[in-house]
Amino acid sequence: MPESHATPLPAVDAAHTGRVYRYYDFVMVAFVTVLLCSNLIGAAKAAQVTLPWIGPVTFGAGVLFFPISYIFGDVLTEVYGYGRDRRVVWAGFTALAFATFMSLVVLKMPVAPFMADYQKSLEDVFGNTWRIALGSLIAFCCGSFTNSYVLAKMKLWSGGRWLWTRTIGSTLAGELVDSSLFYVIAFYGIWPLEKVIQVAVAQYVLKTAWEVVMTPVTYKVVGFLKRAENEDWFDRHTNFTPFRLKV
Repeated sequence: MPESHATPLPAVDAAHTGRVYRYYDFVMVAFVTVLLCSNLIGAAKAAQVTLPWIGPVTFGAGVLFFPISYIFGDVLTEVYGYGRDRRVVWAGFTALAFATFMSLVVLKMPVAPFMADYQKSLEDVFGNTWRIALGSLIAFCCGSFTNSYVLAKMKLWSGGRWLWTRTIGSTLAGELVDSSLFYVIAFYGIWPLEKVIQVAVAQYVLKTAWEVVMTPVTYKVVGFLKRAENEDWFDRHTNFTPFRLKV
């Protein structure tokens, strides 16, 4: 598979940490938007489709859109580096935590009499249990940092070649962590164990399949941003701890 640009851009180092980028903020906003929507809309819903030769397949409804956040994570790490992706992950975590807290507070407030029937609908849509909320937060953080770390290391090992191997490889690692943690934390002991495993496996396969299908789009976005930003970050001197905001 060809690389996203004909002539590799020169690797850069920590001297560029003070740079201002044209599109970084837009990618961050897109990442956080996808994250919030995919976790607040359909996170607790198990959908089912019947596939030829396979039969009924059950999966989390959010799987249709949540993998897009991993594609943004790949783009951020590939172009801007692990440190800047780490800032975006923490921005997403904070936004998701606040949205969860806000949902809890709003739903617990006394309801006006004429809204009593509507309250039940609000609770059905936004009233995630504490386990679902906790599972979402923990799985998102651990999966996203795993994805970014693996991609950054694979880029060093490959010398910046074979972009498709690290976008897919990092997603395989990150989504494995994400799917395993979320469904165990959120539904173990509530759903039958075989259903927890079945849905987690189906979600993992579908998420990683999304990454493979979207690889040509990822190539185009990465190529555009590298040219537009004149950046192609290599994490040679990066502190990979997730517990910091400094680039």
